[in-house]
Amino acid sequence: MRIRWMSILVLLLAALAAAQVQFPNGKKEKEDPTIRTIQGVVKDTADAVVVGAVVQLKNTKTLQVRSFITKEDGKFSYNSMPRDVNFEIRAESKGMASATKVISTFDNRKVAITNLKLDVKLEKAAEK
Repeated sequence: MRIRWMSILVLLLAALAAAQVQFPNGKKEKEDPTIRTIQGVVKDTADAVVVGAVVQLKNTKTLQVRSFITKEDGKFSYNSMPRDVNFEIRAESKGMASATKVISTFDNRKVAITNLKLDVKLEKAAEK
């Protein structure tokens, strides 16, 4: 009986030690307040997700453009983007484009969800 209680005690102590390693001091890691994630879904005029759309994210300070090609779910995601910069985002696919949207420094969301709709023919988009 004594060995059984010792076994239970050892298991409990091991579980507590594992929990302490997993959650030190019971605190989460701090999130960096200077970065954000920009994500969304690209859809066509029939509200169907668009596979293979090219999503371009332009940093308006450095003019650097990052591209993402959507997968089967039509989703895109840009991680670790600075919050102190405005971004312009648009999508293109098969002769269609979305309107350009701006993600502003005044938008204080940690995850800025910006969905894009392909509703402009590229010939018209080039004229603007």
